[in-house]
Amino acid sequence: MRFHVVTLGCDKNTVDSERYVAELTAHGARATPRAEEAELIVVNTCGFIDAAKAESIEAIVDAARLKQDGACRMVAAVGCMVERHAGELRKALPEVDLFLGTRETDRLVSEVVARGLLDDAPALVHPGVRLYTGDLPHVRYLKVSEGCDHGCAFCAIPLMRGRHRSFAIDDLVREAQLLELQGAREVNLVAQDLAHFGRDVRDGRGLPDLLETLLAETGIPWFRLLYIYSAGLTPRLLELIAREPRVVRYLDIPMQHASDAVLARMRRPERRERQRTRIAAIREAVPGIAIRSTVIVGFPGETEDDVRQLLDFLEEVQLDRVGVFAYSPQEGTSAFDLPDDVPEEVKRDRLERVAEVQRLVTAERCEARLGQVVPAIVDRIGPGGTVQARTSGQADDIDGVTILTGGVAPAPGDLLDVRLDAVVNDGDFEATLVRRVPSGAIRADRVPRALPVVSTAGAFGR
Repeated sequence: MRFHVVTLGCDKNTVDSERYVAELTAHGARATPRAEEAELIVVNTCGFIDAAKAESIEAIVDAARLKQDGACRMVAAVGCMVERHAGELRKALPEVDLFLGTRETDRLVSEVVARGLLDDAPALVHPGVRLYTGDLPHVRYLKVSEGCDHGCAFCAIPLMRGRHRSFAIDDLVREAQLLELQGAREVNLVAQDLAHFGRDVRDGRGLPDLLETLLAETGIPWFRLLYIYSAGLTPRLLELIAREPRVVRYLDIPMQHASDAVLARMRRPERRERQRTRIAAIREAVPGIAIRSTVIVGFPGETEDDVRQLLDFLEEVQLDRVGVFAYSPQEGTSAFDLPDDVPEEVKRDRLERVAEVQRLVTAERCEARLGQVVPAIVDRIGPGGTVQARTSGQADDIDGVTILTGGVAPAPGDLLDVRLDAVVNDGDFEATLVRRVPSGAIRADRVPRALPVVSTAGAFGR
């Protein structure tokens, strides 16, 4: 049986999809990059905001059409949107064969077997806990926990993913080692809040302990921290980032707004002054660090003065990158009962204004780095030998690229030092290769633990 997986939403969904691929492969199925060739199409949905839900529904409908126009015999919709809206989806999309929420995706293989697309047999091969099907096998994601205990008024993630629960350090190290065997050179640690890692276990070990163990027991050159609340950036963690070159100097810190009134209605844990002082402390502890954030405009009750405070804040603190989203009410959240009193056209206008201010800030931040020699990783070799890379301050898929000039010929996954020569498109760089970083320069002295021969594919961490 050939199958195809469509992944929508966040990097945590990417991790889940890789587990589905590994589990199906372990039972004899073969992945195909062409949906029209697949007998099984799995759509891993996102339900975070209305735009994501619309994209998920479109992908499900497109997959279902291939039951008439392609080789498809079964469509399975899984993940976050299904967790929240399975009943509605079943009524609206009867052509879909299977709906599985986030708490029941371990049923995927048995349901496929029940429909006669796979043999009812134990795993035939063991590819590892996860298999990558994209085009950048050197860039991978490691989900360290599931769920969320924060009570943000706008967010439905706790409704889709449940309460926060950390995965065992030994399991995460074993998974990272398997990713390394598959060619990983950059591993992005992801969670709803990385800072919460270990709090539920209460064994005294948190995110710094996990990082130190990963550094000691793998040779992965780059670890990147994505989505961590600033309150969790302890002196110990900042010192580790400043000291250890294999933890890239980059943080993704969700702030969501800079008006205290809006932050209070959002039920966010911090306020404007606290955010300002935390950013200053981070930059003092880790010179040269890149900081990314996200903000929401159009939250109920947001005024023009609130927006001006946000714009002033962004101009003042000079974050490297900011993603801007328009608020959309999500059923089941506490904000859903608030009057959605900011008209859609006003939300769009505010989004554009905030995005434009941040575009100029990002361009200025990039211009200030010209002439610096910085670490970079090669992602792709394009037409004519064009080398597309990313600096340590550019996360995969969201922060732009760095184009190398000068006739260099590295390979994807190579670590380099590059000199930043020019800014293009307000956030991309042109750069010149200074040197290749030899493997010995980024591998820690270590005694690796034995790699597992067999591990559980599919239901890890659920």
